[in-house]
Parts: sequence; structure tokens; C-alpha cells
Amino acid sequence: MAININLDVVMAKRKMSVTELSGQIGLTLANLSILKNNKAKAIRLTTLDSLCRALECQPADILEYVKEN
Repeated sequence: MAININLDVVMAKRKMSVTELSGQIGLTLANLSILKNNKAKAIRLTTLDSLCRALECQPADILEYVKEN
């Protein structure tokens, strides 16, 4: 897929654990782990909004387009 999810990088910069973020945004640890490990095939805009609010970042900090060959 040409879209990478850099949630793990943003979380590391903010020194936030998966458990702490999960509690703040109301997403299960399992679903948050799927996002964090770049295994998700889709993300709801409401989830992206919650992540950006909790991590005080922009969507572009989390999502990155990488051109495929």
C-alpha cells in the first residue's frame, strides 16, 4: 500500500504509550496496535481526528504517501 501510518513515530516523539493513548481516545488496544504497526487497511476520519487531538499533531504527521514502483 502506498500510505504508511507513522503512528509509532508520533507516539515516540510525544512519549505516549499505547495504553495511555487508548484510554484517551477510546480505541481498543488491539485496534490501536493494528494502526501503530502499519497493518490497517482503513482508518475512520473520527479516529484520525481523535488521534490528532490526543497527540497534538496534524494528519500528515501520522499518514504518509510513499510512491510505489
